[in-house]
Amino acid sequence: MDWIKRNLGFAIGSIVALALMGLGGWYFYSKWQLNNEVWDKLNADYAELARLGDEKPHPGSRDVDNIKTAQEQQQQLKGYIQKSRPYFQKISPIPDSGKVNDQDFSAALSRTIDKLQRDATNASVNLPTAYNFSFAAEKPKVSFAAAGLGPLSVQLGEVKTICDILFQAKINTLDNLRRERVSPDDSTGPQTDYLVEKSITNEMAVLTPYELSFRCFSPELALVLSGFAKSPEGLVVKALNVELAPEVAATTETPAPAAPAQVYVAPTPQAPVTNRRGDESAAFAQRYGLTRGGKSPAPVQPPPQASAPGPAPAAASKGGLTTVLDERQLKVTLMLAVVKLAEKK
Repeated sequence: MDWIKRNLGFAIGSIVALALMGLGGWYFYSKWQLNNEVWDKLNADYAELARLGDEKPHPGSRDVDNIKTAQEQQQQLKGYIQKSRPYFQKISPIPDSGKVNDQDFSAALSRTIDKLQRDATNASVNLPTAYNFSFAAEKPKVSFAAAGLGPLSVQLGEVKTICDILFQAKINTLDNLRRERVSPDDSTGPQTDYLVEKSITNEMAVLTPYELSFRCFSPELALVLSGFAKSPEGLVVKALNVELAPEVAATTETPAPAAPAQVYVAPTPQAPVTNRRGDESAAFAQRYGLTRGGKSPAPVQPPPQASAPGPAPAAASKGGLTTVLDERQLKVTLMLAVVKLAEKK
């Protein structure tokens, strides 16, 4: 202790020097580690540069800057995307409110299904008995899972838009419409109302699948495809299968056998009994043109014959157009995707 007291300044300086040496060692170690990281990054950059140099097309040189060209093309692509947005308008959900509750959705679902059924009747479109347009599980309910109210309202709006196009085309029969399961309530519905496929989400849009099965003729099918193509909403046909619809056996009644026509046979008239000699003289005079008193004998009229009534002659067939095309009804299965663009960032 005496030595420390006598050399207090030296001791304090030694301690400070040791501390500074420790700090310097720590600083050197940290910078050395940072230097290794920077070196590794530099080597990676050199490797990336070498890889890009071997790519085709080449990134560019002093005269050609392909990177700048790619950036310009990227800006052009973004401009095209902005121009295409009017053709992919958002389909309004039903009901169209910020937050959907049980009462609003139940009332909107009943009104929408009733309207679709009336529209089908007015367009002469046949529907299955008591058809609910894939919402059979939700139709009798008044309380729904909270997590499924929003997606169900979106699907209800999309189903109405799709059916409006089908009814405007005046198809003959809508057999079925299938959608994906989006709510816990869908687990209790019939399997024929749902698809196995799920929505696909990418950086630009969400693609929601639907499957339609209906029967029609080729003009109505053309109107359906044209309606989807001209729709301002993003309705894209992904697949189409067309086959002949099964023929419905027509019930024909066997006509009763026609009663045989009654034929009337008239009795043969008998010639009156006359003088044989007088008859011979009259026949001789008529044969050789002999007359008595300058008068020609009266011609002998044959007895009237009664004709037997027969069936009436068939009416002459009227001329008409010749059948050129005898088309049969088609059964169509159509896979449809509703494209919903992502919100602008």
